[in-house]
Amino acid sequence: MNPMAALKQYQSVNTQAKAIDASPHRLIQMLMEGGLTRLAQARGAVEREQLALKGELISKAIGIIGGLREGLNLEAGGELASNLDSLYEYMTARLIEANLKNDVAPLDEVAGLLRNVKSGWDQIAQ
Repeated sequence: MNPMAALKQYQSVNTQAKAIDASPHRLIQMLMEGGLTRLAQARGAVEREQLALKGELISKAIGIIGGLREGLNLEAGGELASNLDSLYEYMTARLIEANLKNDVAPLDEVAGLLRNVKSGWDQIAQ
């Protein structure tokens, strides 16, 4: 993971001072937490038919996933990094679909996938 790319993405979405002192491992956790929060908020916006807000929140979630994807080191990460890259690409496509169709099912699917990735990441010793 590229910690500077992760920091840049986190700061563009959520400008909390905590990010400055966070370890690279924690930055990735924070990105994932932010992504899950945006997905939950987007789901609520769809349910309330707040379409402009929904679009904004999904866009932020896509940006976060993009930050996670940019942080991958495909050369050093081997098959795992390649698989994560494909998963992040899939998540982005599903979020675009959710936005176009005002559908919560893809939001729920992506949130579940991101929770699974985060669960594995959380278990990695720093």
